[in-house]
Amino acid sequence: MDLRSRRALVGGSTQGIGRAVAEELAQRGATLTLVARNEAALREVAAALPTPAQQKHDFIVADFSQPATLAQQVREYLEQTSTGFDILVNNTGGPAGGPILDAPVEAFRAAFEQHLVCNHLLAQALVPGMRQRHWGVSSTLSAPP
Repeated sequence: MDLRSRRALVGGSTQGIGRAVAEELAQRGATLTLVARNEAALREVAAALPTPAQQKHDFIVADFSQPATLAQQVREYLEQTSTGFDILVNNTGGPAGGPILDAPVEAFRAAFEQHLVCNHLLAQALVPGMRQRHWGVSSTLSAPP
């Protein structure tokens, strides 16, 4: 699939499945905006991504454990760049593996915020632009614990 004219936002993109997805999309020509909480890692990954179509990859430093702040940062990015996205990959880590009965209730609340609330906020921010352009893909990934 040729993605040279497409822009993608990939969450949790500094390691694991998020990074692998970012690398594949970039290799196919998409211009990437990475989202994660570690700025140094984001810089490193953005610089290392393939650029077969001379893409200029960038990033947003944001933490999925802070949904309102994440949504605000993405909205500000959209306002500053005046470019939308064609691809949204909702991805974030956790919760930790282990027996469910041993998990604290707070782990469920955190997972709900990171996986459901943040993903919904990102979709609300990006999907309207996809609809305007009549092209878009949104996917939610979960890495195994």
